[in-house]
Amino acid sequence: MAKNKLKVVFLGGLQEIGKNMCALEYEDDIIIVDCGLGFPDDDMLGIDLVIPDVTYLEKNIDKVRGFFITHGHEDHIGALPYILKTIKAPVYGARLTIGIIENKLTEHSFDYTPELNTVQAGDIIKAGWFKVEFIHVNHSIVDACALAITTPVGVVFHSGDFKLDLTPIEGKMTDIARIGEIGNKGVLLLMCESTNAERPGYTPSEKKVGKSLDDIFLKNTDKRIIIATFSSNVHRVQQIINASAAHGRKVAVTGRSMINIVSTAIKLECMHDPENVLIDINDIKRYPPEQVTIITTGSQGEPMSALYRMAFSDHDKVELGPKDLVVISANAIPGNEKLVGNIINELYRKGVTVLNDAVADVHVSGHACQEELKLLHALLKPKFFMPIHGEMKHLIKNREIAMEMGMQPDHIFVSEIGKVLELSRATAKWGGNVPCGRVLVDGLGVGDVGNIVLRDRRHLSQDGIIVVVATVDVEMGDIVSGPDIVSRGFVYVREAEELMEELREVAKDAIDDCLYDGCVDWNEIKLSVKDSMSKFIFNRTKRRPMILPIIMNV
Repeated sequence: MAKNKLKVVFLGGLQEIGKNMCALEYEDDIIIVDCGLGFPDDDMLGIDLVIPDVTYLEKNIDKVRGFFITHGHEDHIGALPYILKTIKAPVYGARLTIGIIENKLTEHSFDYTPELNTVQAGDIIKAGWFKVEFIHVNHSIVDACALAITTPVGVVFHSGDFKLDLTPIEGKMTDIARIGEIGNKGVLLLMCESTNAERPGYTPSEKKVGKSLDDIFLKNTDKRIIIATFSSNVHRVQQIINASAAHGRKVAVTGRSMINIVSTAIKLECMHDPENVLIDINDIKRYPPEQVTIITTGSQGEPMSALYRMAFSDHDKVELGPKDLVVISANAIPGNEKLVGNIINELYRKGVTVLNDAVADVHVSGHACQEELKLLHALLKPKFFMPIHGEMKHLIKNREIAMEMGMQPDHIFVSEIGKVLELSRATAKWGGNVPCGRVLVDGLGVGDVGNIVLRDRRHLSQDGIIVVVATVDVEMGDIVSGPDIVSRGFVYVREAEELMEELREVAKDAIDDCLYDGCVDWNEIKLSVKDSMSKFIFNRTKRRPMILPIIMNV
């Protein structure tokens, strides 16, 4: 019998896109669902990735029983290589999910060998007080699963990312029968994804894209075809390979993540190569262009992706021209529209023909629309509901869908990261907060760039920097050399010599005043120089560059 309450807390993935991570805690046991990364906002200058703050888990490291991963997308697995270095818990996931994680971990160094466990849909893993059942669902990647988590207070159902595809490319459709069985036994809490909660109806089947691709190959027999899509969309890549084989084309793959996932998927038999159509990118010149298909990364316009390098003539193997057709088989993620537009414009400048979802049906979502979300509610009949995975507008829309399905408003919990929901067999209520936030990854540095550094970077990017260098003799009260002025990103020095000379005089006067007053505090001298120069520059230019005084003593 349950004596304590179940705690559910998200460390990422609420009121934001990406960085999905959820912790469930009961007495001395914690399990973690997903461990994803997010991508930096425009104002995070120089930042490569954003991962969840796991301070709470590190403080309770002895309680952590494992990571349970729903599928292999970056927003669900991308933070594992960083977080597994401090939280040494086993990882559970389906075969392709574990295969992709294995690949990622080889790029990082560990002082131990992480424990990766492959499971199948239908398997139940016991972890302390918890029993976690993996349930097959359809998504835009193979081996996606929802999780039915049995706890001492009841069943918690985590949808993961899913859709109801009645005609999947390979494998079976979402296991509606098993979900219904779980619903009949009783579900305490449903945590359901919200990505497409604003979209009415049903998400189209992936097979719709296959028909469009076949039509494109049929009408463009005289062109080399380059298709950009998400590397993790194994079914999409398989359809491109199948269509190429049917139309007598060879297929080359480019882009690091695309090569890694395709090779992993083929090794795990999640993808197959009919008629040996796959060739190395180095061999494309051995075939007529109209007999070649290239599958590439870069559908989101990412700088330095393979498609970006092709568009800007920086790819060492592929040069695009008027005899090429580029198909962008993905929708731009919110915030990436300008990046994608830049690539499309550059492709048009080269005379390349471009097709995207705006003019051809070359993409469908992997997420459930409103009617599919309603069906999940109808099957599970949960006592309590928490919308997850989305911005605030998505969560609120999913809340409205739950209310349409008859749920009482006080049984629906729209949460935020760090906020704890406490559940008993009959009740659910908020229970405080745990430390949470985001950790910024810049190159090899994890968490060493914070708000102060980002503020300085923004300052530098907006107004530049001025460095003042001077050498003084404090005992004599004289300036020995300088002050010299170095400017970067403020004004072009050769065209502003008069301003530079005036700045030298301002800095010299500030230092002389301090020495005359007998000031020997270096910080005070630097502050005086900084203040004097800031006022002068703002009065003259209405700008506020960063000013860095370097005062040395002899």
